[in-house]
Amino acid sequence: MNNKPKRITSYIIIMSATVAAVLFPLPVYATSSSPVMPAAGIEFSLGENIASLRELQEEKVSQNPELAKGTNAALPSVTALPTATADFGTNVAGSKEIAETMTATLDKSMREMERELSQRREEEGFKNLVIARVNDYVNVRDIPSQEGEIVGKLYNKSVGNLLSEKDGWYEIKSGSVTGFVKGEFCVTGDEAIELAKEVGTRFATINTTTLKVRTEPSTEAAVLGLVPLGDDLLALDELEHWVQVSIEEGDGYVHADYVDMWTEFVRAESREEEAARLELEAAERRAAQEAARQAAARNAARRETNSNSNNSAPAVYASGGGSELGQAVANYGLQFLGNPYVYGKSSLTNGTDCSGFVMSVYANFGVALPRSSGPQRRAGSAVEGGVAAAQPGDIIGYSGHVGIYIGNGQIVHSSTPQTGIKISDVNYRRVLAVRRIF
Repeated sequence: MNNKPKRITSYIIIMSATVAAVLFPLPVYATSSSPVMPAAGIEFSLGENIASLRELQEEKVSQNPELAKGTNAALPSVTALPTATADFGTNVAGSKEIAETMTATLDKSMREMERELSQRREEEGFKNLVIARVNDYVNVRDIPSQEGEIVGKLYNKSVGNLLSEKDGWYEIKSGSVTGFVKGEFCVTGDEAIELAKEVGTRFATINTTTLKVRTEPSTEAAVLGLVPLGDDLLALDELEHWVQVSIEEGDGYVHADYVDMWTEFVRAESREEEAARLELEAAERRAAQEAARQAAARNAARRETNSNSNNSAPAVYASGGGSELGQAVANYGLQFLGNPYVYGKSSLTNGTDCSGFVMSVYANFGVALPRSSGPQRRAGSAVEGGVAAAQPGDIIGYSGHVGIYIGNGQIVHSSTPQTGIKISDVNYRRVLAVRRIF
């Protein structure tokens, strides 16, 4: 806690009472109808989550009646300020050690409780989702009738938020689309809770600077790799205190305290939104192409010079069609094969990590990309058809990793400290996104 009482003894009483209130059912003298604890004149509170904490505790007691024997399972609705002290003797050093232990225990317990409550709230929110369960898509109409105008499409396994229900129709909001879908083609309520877990993609977003990914769910396990603040990692499994994630070095574990868990769903797209998006993407593509033409010419001249040099290694070129500028981007990235991987850096010659590599390659063509792999996975425009429709120069997004497509089912990327910048098969890991800049 940031605001520590001046007197250690008061602090110990508060910490002890708080831990006991959170973790264990309280005795009968501390009830919600009697908000002030009598023993030491201490007013006590668990904050704004008191109702949720009480509900969670009551559920645990109902699941295990042994917890309730001889106790009152209600949590108090009271405030927390010390008004009296107790005498613990003259061993100040020992009291301080106890206080620090109590603080650590309280912090850990509250974080665990907050995680569980957050997960429960999210799952409860799934009840208000409307999930399409069809072969292809269900039309979203402006009125609850087959005669209504089509304002968008909700594709199979796509998700909307339920606004109302009328005569077998669900009014939803999905993305920018608000309208009605026929209820028989969708699920909601309790049925949506389990289906949402199947159709959604679970991610863990790093909420601390440079998080260690470990080989096992333990702080004693070896470090598999490092991931920066804000990176989105594909969550493979959620344990009590750890989350299994996928990174370039393999599957590993991060502590649950240092990630924010969330679920990504596919949403509907309106006709107007689709048209506006395509127009904007085309305009951005034209601007990027204009900014990159001179760089492409310089790169072509550089390749020609290298190919005529007796001391140069054989050049590697992208293949597989696509735009001229996309080819130029891929070819430029290939010039740095074999150069080192260095976490947190972006030098194509002296060392770069994966997102630094992609950013620096595109910077050579006048395109400013975000620094980390998560935002790069959302840059440009989505390629319909995914990997099957990828062209040289496209950004290939993975969990915590990115590369540049070079054609023939391959990417160039800054992989690991052991391999540096290399070529890999595009499907060597699960592809999460294919994005096109040019």
